[in-house]
Parts: sequence; C-alpha cells; structure tokens
Amino acid sequence: MGFVWIVASRYLRSKRRLSFITLISLLASGGVFVGVAALTIVLSVMNGFEDQVQRRIAGTNAHIAVLSADDRPVQPSDSLVQRIAEAAPGAAVAPFVYGKVMVASRNSVDGMVMKGVEPSEEARVTDIMSHLSPAETALDGGDLPGIGLGEELAVRLRVSRGDVILISLPTEEPGGLFGGIPRVKRLRVSSIFRSGLYEYDSSFGIVRIDTAREFFELGRDVTGYELRIPDMFRAREVAHGLEARLGTDYRVTNWIDLNRNLFSWMKIEKAVMFTILILIVLVATVNIVSSLVMLVLEKRRDIGVLRTMGVTPRGIMRIFLLQGTLVGIGGTTIGLIVGLAVSFALGRYKLLRLPGEIYFIDTLPVKIEWTDFALVGVAATALCFLASLYPAWRAARLAPVESIRYE
Repeated sequence: MGFVWIVASRYLRSKRRLSFITLISLLASGGVFVGVAALTIVLSVMNGFEDQVQRRIAGTNAHIAVLSADDRPVQPSDSLVQRIAEAAPGAAVAPFVYGKVMVASRNSVDGMVMKGVEPSEEARVTDIMSHLSPAETALDGGDLPGIGLGEELAVRLRVSRGDVILISLPTEEPGGLFGGIPRVKRLRVSSIFRSGLYEYDSSFGIVRIDTAREFFELGRDVTGYELRIPDMFRAREVAHGLEARLGTDYRVTNWIDLNRNLFSWMKIEKAVMFTILILIVLVATVNIVSSLVMLVLEKRRDIGVLRTMGVTPRGIMRIFLLQGTLVGIGGTTIGLIVGLAVSFALGRYKLLRLPGEIYFIDTLPVKIEWTDFALVGVAATALCFLASLYPAWRAARLAPVESIRYE
C-alpha cells in the first residue's frame, strides 16, 4: 500500500500536460465539497425544525392523556391517580376539563375549545401557563371568571385584555337545540397567550377548572387526566402500559400518535431532500470518472512499465482506486468542515431571521446530528469509490507490451 500511495499521490500533482486532468480532478473535488456542505446544512436545519415542532407540540399538549372509553366524564378518585402513577413512574399528573363552545364578542363570533385547568398542577404537565401573562393572575377576571385566549383567536374576535366575551353551548332540552335559550356564561379576557402553534393559538381558551366544570355541568367530574413523563419520546410505550393497567374503561392517547401524520411527513421530506442533494455529489463523481479515464490514457506507458516491473493488475487497480477516492475524501472532508461551521454559526448567532407571522419561530432553527454528518460522509466517499471502479478496472486490464508501445 505504501507503493500504491506514492504513485497515486504523484499522479494527483499537476505536471505540464496533466494540468488539465488535475483541473478536472479539482472541479470534481469541488463538486463533492458543494454537495456535502449543502446536504449537511439542509439536514441540520430540517433537524432543527423537527426538534422545535416536537418540543412545542409536546410542551403545549400533555405527553399522555387518560380519558373515559365512552367519552363520558371521569370521576376523580385517589385510587385512579395512584394506578396512573404506578403505571407511569416519575410522571406528573393533572386533571383537566375539555369542551367545544361558541364564543362571541361585541364584534365577532367564533368557535373555540375551552380547557379548564388547575394552574399550579397544569404548570407541571404542560408549558401553557408559562405563556400566560402575568402568570399569577392570568386566569383571574376580577368580578367575572377569567379566560386566557390564544393570540390568533383574540385577533379574530377583536378583543384585548379586560374585554368581556360570552361563551355558549346549545342544549338538547326541548326547545333548546338552536331554538331555545342555550347555556351562556360571561367571561373576562384576563390574558392573551402565544404558544407558537397556530392551531392552539387560533382555537383555544384556558379557564380555571371550576369555571369549566360549572359551565359544562360536570359537578366534581373531569374530562380526564394529563401526564408529563420524563422522556417524552417514550410516550407511546408508556401509554400502552397505562391502557393495559387501567383496563377497558379508559382509553389513553399520546402526543406521538396524535401527530403521527405530521412526523411521517417530516421524515419523508428529510429522506427526499437527502436523495435530491446527494445527486449533486453523484454529478461530481462523473468528473472523477472523466479525470481518471483521461489519466489512464495519459499514463498507459507508465502502467506498462509498472506491469513489467512486477506490479500486479490488482496493484494497478488499487492505484487508480486510491486516486479517485482521495479526490472524493478531500471534497468530502472540506464539505463536512464547512457544513459544520455554517450550521454552528446559524444556530449560535441566529444569522437568518424568519417572518414570525408565517412561521411559529422567528429565527432559523439548527440542530446538528452527528449521525447525519457521518452518513453523508460515508455516502459521499462510497460514491467516489464506486465512480473510480470502472477507470481502475480498465487500467488493470491494459496489456504491458501494448501499453509500452503506445505513444
């Protein structure tokens, strides 16, 4: 291998008539560099988006929810909470009330999902209370029960803090369904929050759990229990364990299954982007083939001399394989370094800003995954190696006598 290395490295240097071949090799290496750098940067940005979406969804919603199997209210009990805690060790548990209502202001009417929570307990299972301002009195409306509205919903209703809104729920009593007097309650907007998820900000209102219980006429019952577990990515596994322990009277949902379509789409998008950008590297390998074919033609006499000196066809093949692979490794290494530097700078210094009214974040998110960098490096090097096989094979098949006589 020492002899192969010496010959291959010498062939990479520019020598009078070989300067054009060296230029093609440099262009090939540059193509690999551009492809690898672009691929690593794009994958880091996509990882950042995926991470932000996951954390915001898992932060705004609980990791796991325990509900009644027939969608009826759940009667709170210490034994139920104990069973949940035993099936999900280390999890924080909080009750909640959940329902759809009509909401009206002086200027507009809309639909809304109203969620009743106990603020001190809700803060342990979701991040929604941290978005309410001021946190201590976020759900206190003074003379009226308070409600925290999502920013987008507040804009559509054209209300601000301190305004009074009406929530209503049609009843099924005789003369009540759209024809009689619906269940109505006045609330004061005590806080307007922005969670970063448009679906949540455009359709959710947060009230105290007693307010929701009274409005939905639940007495002391609740819609269910929310859980936050130490490792949010084990939500599906823990949910299955809860279902097995609680029995058929309850159903358990988790944030991964509820958003499976979104995450599947993100994984497909990442795979498609990887495939598209790796084509840049594939195009660069065509230049490697061209440069090696030209070099084999230029070095036919040298190949013949080497063969007469005892170098085997396998040794000749190794020389040109090594040369093509070195071109690829050079471009790949520089591309990985540049991709890492750019990704780090984008993540550390927030160089690119995004319109906050369109995206749920205002800076470009970046998350560096070392497995992605390793995969890109291996894939690019493998492509360059494969591109070198045909020229190296052709060089190994040259007959020594004919090669020496070639001019």
